[in-house]
Amino acid sequence: MRTSSLLFVAFGLASAAALTSGCGDDLGLPAAAIPNRTDTVSLYALSGTPVWSPSVYIIGFRQVARSDQSATGFDFAFDIDTAGRPVLLATGALGLGRQSGIQRTSLAFDSVTVAPAGNYQGDSAVAVDSNDVMILHSRPLVCSFGITSIYYAKLHVLGIDTTTAQRRIDFEILTNVNCGYRGLEPGLPKR
Repeated sequence: MRTSSLLFVAFGLASAAALTSGCGDDLGLPAAAIPNRTDTVSLYALSGTPVWSPSVYIIGFRQVARSDQSATGFDFAFDIDTAGRPVLLATGALGLGRQSGIQRTSLAFDSVTVAPAGNYQGDSAVAVDSNDVMILHSRPLVCSFGITSIYYAKLHVLGIDTTTAQRRIDFEILTNVNCGYRGLEPGLPKR
């Protein structure tokens, strides 16, 4: 009788382990539920453009926003500095606390498959040019399952217009809005 009870317990533990491994990954996270998505986006410079022009991006919502309506709820902004250089600005570069970050990479956009865990620029402007690729992380947030985490994205600059009439950057951005996951490939992240 005791042996069959132990076998039942062992079978139950093995079944629970199998079910758990199917729900998440080796990170101990719930399974990713939101597919990574690539969007093509335009942002207008913070300075020298009308206030109603979107100048900031919110990774978690996968959307552009107006800087006057987003206050501190965005992850990065676009501007053209006094030297005429197009720049991306994390929150710290705008004096809003070092929360989000930007990292330049020499890899091609499609070759970036996992966001690095560190070395993000958070407190100064990052100059960009056409065809540059950046890896970004959002402000910290509390996930539905209780941990504090960040979202990751990769950005490929498609074009920049610094003329007075436009002051615009166009880019493609792949966003991963699954807490704890750093995978930057299309579809459900596994890492």
